[in-house]
Amino acid sequence: MSVILATAGHDDKIRFWEAPSGICSRILRYADSQVNCLKITADKQYLAAGGNPHIRMFEINNSSNQNPILCLEGHTGNVTSMGFQRNGRYLYSGSEDGTVKLWDLRSPTFSRSFDSKGAVNSVALHPNQGEIISGDQNGSIKIFDLGSSKCINDIVPDSHSSSTSPQGRVSIQSVDVSDDARTLVAANNHAEVFAWNPRDATLKENDEPMRPAAKFRAHALGAYLLHAKISPDCRHLVTTSSDKTARLFDTTTWQLTQTLSQHKKWVWDAHFSADSSYLVTASSDRSALLWNLRSGTPVRQYTDHDYAVTCVALNDSST
Repeated sequence: MSVILATAGHDDKIRFWEAPSGICSRILRYADSQVNCLKITADKQYLAAGGNPHIRMFEINNSSNQNPILCLEGHTGNVTSMGFQRNGRYLYSGSEDGTVKLWDLRSPTFSRSFDSKGAVNSVALHPNQGEIISGDQNGSIKIFDLGSSKCINDIVPDSHSSSTSPQGRVSIQSVDVSDDARTLVAANNHAEVFAWNPRDATLKENDEPMRPAAKFRAHALGAYLLHAKISPDCRHLVTTSSDKTARLFDTTTWQLTQTLSQHKKWVWDAHFSADSSYLVTASSDRSALLWNLRSGTPVRQYTDHDYAVTCVALNDSST
């Protein structure tokens, strides 16, 4: 299969799609809970699904096997975010139980666990494969060094929004690092986006808070930001929101370049194609849309879910 596209959400099902036609080609049951996040391995062999509180691994190319081949047990709350190390040897995950965990995929139990001291909304792996960045509901961005197994920085952005945590901070909803390792972004749930150079973010300067290179509001006041992701070519940032839109920003100027506004309800997730020219979005309107970013228009709709579609995974890479 050259293109793997999967969606999931609140109807206890994971759906695989023929991306060009919009036909649902396979359905997997995920009976434990809703599905919060999906990831596909680089070799397109396996799909990981994060729920509450489990992570299940499924075979992609064996349609006769509907059962997970691996069940990762260890989180005690919603698994909100996860990803694979480049060569697929381990999976990393973040959870509302306040931990970031590292999993050796030869074992069903975690190999390491980091205390984030707050419910984790998002995790990202630095391209150097040696650091995991987390964003939590206490408004903190933490950088965990896998070599030393220590937290090497704890960044709390200066937000102008009203607090959403007992510490008087605004929850960090999403974090990401560009593939060229030049940009670290964090976005809070009040749609404020902060950007740093990751090399600066790993250095503490006299315990002073790191000042972002850029800071802006991605969506209007009152809207909730749900996801933020940098494109593979490192030129664009996409944000998704309760305002029913996905928005794209230039990562050089941080200016808004496109607003994608065909969904009828909240847009929860988004995933770029490998060449950064297409985007798939997932929405509470029970659909996912494939967008041509050159024209800014949807070219395919995926509409077979019974309830909200909250996560999408896409792997169309040629390698």
